Amino acid sequence: MIQSFQHKGLKELLETGRSKRVDAKQRARVLVILNLLDDATCPEDMALPGLRFHPYKNTDPRLFSVDVSGPWRILFKWSDDGPIEVDLAQPH
Repeated sequence: MIQSFQHKGLKELLETGRSKRVDAKQRARVLVILNLLDDATCPEDMALPGLRFHPYKNTDPRLFSVDVSGPWRILFKWSDDGPIEVDLAQPH
């Protein structure tokens, strides 16, 4: 279960199914990813076709990334309690 968010729109989208803070073109895919992440029991559960799951740039070993579209990524850290600091960003 997701423990915390950095992006307020992601929390709103997961809780209500909608958010004006997440681009309309991305909402459906982001919601699918958030539901998968919410159900994940380890980071590797996100290693699904099309998500391009990977550790993020050798910074914090707990930081991971999955693709949304184009340059957009969902970034998250993994703690003993599950995903934390979930964010939607254009890191490149």
